[in-house]
Amino acid sequence: MYAEAAQASDRVEQQFREIGPGADELGRMFGANRFHTVLTCARGSSDHAATYAKYLIETELGVPVASFAPSIASVYQARQRLEGVLFLVISQSGESPDLLAAAEHAKKYGASVAALVNNTSSPLADGADIVIPMGAGPELSVAATKSFICSLCAIARIVEAGANNTKLSAALPALPSALSRAWLCDWSEAIEPLSSATNLFVISRGLGLSIACEAALKLKETCALHAEGYSAAEVKHGPMAIASDGFPVLAFAPSDKTGLGFDALIEEFSSRGVICMVAGLNLANALHLPSVDAGAHQLTPIVQILSFYRFANALSCRRGLNPDAPPFLKKITETR
Repeated sequence: MYAEAAQASDRVEQQFREIGPGADELGRMFGANRFHTVLTCARGSSDHAATYAKYLIETELGVPVASFAPSIASVYQARQRLEGVLFLVISQSGESPDLLAAAEHAKKYGASVAALVNNTSSPLADGADIVIPMGAGPELSVAATKSFICSLCAIARIVEAGANNTKLSAALPALPSALSRAWLCDWSEAIEPLSSATNLFVISRGLGLSIACEAALKLKETCALHAEGYSAAEVKHGPMAIASDGFPVLAFAPSDKTGLGFDALIEEFSSRGVICMVAGLNLANALHLPSVDAGAHQLTPIVQILSFYRFANALSCRRGLNPDAPPFLKKITETR
């Protein structure tokens, strides 16, 4: 896990050299208003990447994005009206039976199928209309790290190709360098508060919700820590009722408009005795986790999650676990 996460900046740099044709084609299709809707289809970490795609596509391209439940195709085999829909499947292996069934179903009912996939010789890639190479290289760790980051970067590159956002366009080429700096961020002060924790909230908002959910998953997988990812808005609708003395909260502060009021939320948590650890904001009532400037707010979650991966690996070891061998899990999960 540690070695593969450390490769993220190099893999993204290579991805940017290779992704152009597919990303540019999709960008042109968005620019020509080919799609009235995007449906994403993914599992696990890839589904968290789809959450990032939802916020980025909707805010930059103005096209509604929804999550497709694979069982609609693989189990229910329901008829659908999918003309004018981009069906975006995100998968590392490109082999899961339910995702393959969903892609075939989408194409049958009129959608254009795009596969963001690490294995470009997989059945998923073979059946797609457009293939976007993830470019993460071999990933042996059960806990996906560089493949998740490469997924986010590919999505950012696709959206940049269809959007008219000069700041995003200027920041993307420098993202590998920002990732290199993010890997060096020291979050070790947060290890002690979580070394014996049993529960945790991970919060963010907007584009950052994707990494809150991803971080919570990684803490379950590698640290045997019951962590739940929430929107900073959603956590106030019930969940924060259980957060009081000694309950820990890990927060990824957004660097866009969704970050407004984030400091007030942390203050509210802190006033109840909650242990708050915050990346992206330096607050007097919280443990500060250093975060690098990605050059554009759309890329902030990408650099923050890489800093987290290094931390999660260290926390797993501190808790006496092996981050490379989570119990009861395997690298490729086949569901139907």
